[in-house]
Amino acid sequence: MAALTPLDGGGIKTSRASLFGGIAVAIGVFVLWVVLARDLGAAGVASLAIGAVVSGLIGLWIWRADL
Repeated sequence: MAALTPLDGGGIKTSRASLFGGIAVAIGVFVLWVVLARDLGAAGVASLAIGAVVSGLIGLWIWRADL
């Protein structure tokens, strides 16, 4: 039985537009994180650091997933 292989080699495509989209989403997520943290009374250095990590990971996922 022949194995099915993708025509493009199966690699994840990452375009410049996807990179800019990931950066924009990361910035948006961080802004929302800061606003919600401030509204909930948890605006501190630790909260901002966690927000930066979370928004960075989401932006990285958007870029790598080419969404």
